[in-house]
Amino acid sequence: MASQFHKTEANSLGRVLVADVGNTKIKLAVAGMSPDVKMPILSHHADLCSHSFRSEDLEAWLEKVPPGSDSFLIASVHDAAATRLESTIAKLSATLQQQRIVYHDLPLQMDLENPGSVGIDRVASAAAANCFRHHLRAAIIVDCGTAITVDLVSQKGVFCGGAILPGPFLMAQSLAAGTSRLPDIFGIERSCPPALPGRSTKEAIAAGIGWGIRGAVTTLVEEARKSLDVEADLFLTGGCRWSVIDCLPHAIEIPDLVLLGVSLTKFVKRTV
Repeated sequence: MASQFHKTEANSLGRVLVADVGNTKIKLAVAGMSPDVKMPILSHHADLCSHSFRSEDLEAWLEKVPPGSDSFLIASVHDAAATRLESTIAKLSATLQQQRIVYHDLPLQMDLENPGSVGIDRVASAAAANCFRHHLRAAIIVDCGTAITVDLVSQKGVFCGGAILPGPFLMAQSLAAGTSRLPDIFGIERSCPPALPGRSTKEAIAAGIGWGIRGAVTTLVEEARKSLDVEADLFLTGGCRWSVIDCLPHAIEIPDLVLLGVSLTKFVKRTV
């Protein structure tokens, strides 16, 4: 039997704290719902470093969030960072109920070989895009972060998988780590890649990474469209979305698509 989803009564929900624990950043927000909107509304955004955040920073953020939040939903692709976050939350608050989100918590059907092995960030962003897309169209989700993913949700609302490649900073780091002479250009500028030919090694690396990512993503989006039997809405999210935004002019830019998807765990019930 196909899964069905419905909203819970918004007035009884209050607010929920949400975290997207990535390989580079921990993104925090407060999510709330009102009866006249389709999706949760996020506020009180904050970012922590996944590798070395301070408990004082989390405490300062918790002091700023409005009352009425009794639970903390955590989606993580970085287990060590998530464990540190959960431990810190427990020390700072005895009342917040924590939940580490897994794929079957989210209101999204999946057609994959091993759903549990898929990054929860991909599933969460797909769940959110599934709510935003036109009901007669599919969805293609481009998430540019430490890694870049291009994922598909069918017109029937089924997550079908996608493609993964390194993001710009990971590409730069891998070139430096895997060679003896190439420099690390981790501080690559968030702008259009330099024109060819690159007149220095750093320019050549920046051009290769910048134009390479654009070419890869546009090709993957084109291939994704070919695999679908209907038109698709295109969504763009992630902290490195600047690297491809110019070559995806019709994309719907939603910076916090993962956090919105995580919020659905609270505001949308899944029944099978």
